Amino acid sequence: MEQARQGDSGPHPEGEIRLIDEANPFHPVPGVRLAAVAAGIRYPNRQDLCLLELAPGTRCAAVFTRNAFCAAPVILARRNLAAAPPRFWLINSGNANAGTGPLGLRAAESCCATLARLAGCQAEEVLPFSTGVIGESLPVDRLVAALPQAWAELAAEAWPRAARAIMTTDTRPKLVSRRFAVGGREAVITGMAKGAGMIRPDMATMLAFLATDAALDQGLLQASLAEAVATSFNAITVDGDTSTNDACVLAATGTLGNTPLVDADSPDARAFRQALTELCEELATAIVRDGEGATKLVTLVVEEALDEPEARRVADTIAHSPLVKTALFASDPNWGRILAAVGRAGLPGLDIDRVRIWLGDTLIVRDGGRDPGYTEQAGRAAMAGAEIGIRVALGRGQARTRVLTCDLSYDYVKINAEYRT
Repeated sequence: MEQARQGDSGPHPEGEIRLIDEANPFHPVPGVRLAAVAAGIRYPNRQDLCLLELAPGTRCAAVFTRNAFCAAPVILARRNLAAAPPRFWLINSGNANAGTGPLGLRAAESCCATLARLAGCQAEEVLPFSTGVIGESLPVDRLVAALPQAWAELAAEAWPRAARAIMTTDTRPKLVSRRFAVGGREAVITGMAKGAGMIRPDMATMLAFLATDAALDQGLLQASLAEAVATSFNAITVDGDTSTNDACVLAATGTLGNTPLVDADSPDARAFRQALTELCEELATAIVRDGEGATKLVTLVVEEALDEPEARRVADTIAHSPLVKTALFASDPNWGRILAAVGRAGLPGLDIDRVRIWLGDTLIVRDGGRDPGYTEQAGRAAMAGAEIGIRVALGRGQARTRVLTCDLSYDYVKINAEYRT
């Protein structure tokens, strides 16, 4: 998803770029080079254009937004991905190139064609991605003028700069690496994402770019990405808004030299899928932590549902409730708001006497009302920290889901009220 907070809040301060700790250092991916330069797309002197080069023979998988008003770069990226194996990803922040009609599509095509001439490849081998303000024309002249510099500065170690260049209202970049074993050799997977607002992905994520040096069959690559996205980027929400530009793409360069993985149940494929899922979940969590104005990371678990869609319906109803989210911001254990959200989720035949609700480890609701052992002091203690857990047991079945969300603060309103000013 275009990440769409579309919200460039202005130049971002320089400083430490990696969100990874020393136990999990950032690893370049053999077969991938990147560059980040200042094109002046919305702000002067801010790195806002990222170029990513993929080794010949790289396979790519992707998922895109299902928003009907999908952006021009989404339309073109889908088309180009179906036409040829990508050699380049071209990413800009500051302008979403969405809601721009045929002119926007021609602008995206022009950018891809210019890069193709510079790189000596076909325009169909370029996948474009944009994030920023919706409804404004993409400044093609500024973007293409910066391409020669980006081409000259391509480097394997430039992931941290690239992770910063794709930001809009993000307060910090999101960059994660994992290592895993394939055929006795050490493979790497690294990914960067952007997103802070307009976060309620519906097929993918804000913008996420992932790459591994392992070789994978195309079918397994796409299936693995869809599987990982389902429990990560598609299981988070900041504000309930799905962007026009969301995209999550995964490249497998094959430079490790292994025989391409085909069997999803083989030990090597399982190791890859686990690494991919863990990486996506860490990036997704970083997005929610960085939610616009967020002060709380909230883990919502709904269990004992008839099926997963039912569990997700309840979780989303709670996560999208402004009353619940503002109570979270205030650290106010106003559990009636959670109870009311469960009740209005639309579950047929819900037996409220079987429903239990917890704040952290504190049982607050059972038998249709407040648990006799619940105290306001215990509720406040459960809500006081920067991380809060809410668990709902429906008493209807065995299905379970987990959704990450955040609170709704004064700053969220301020950021979005002033977004274009």
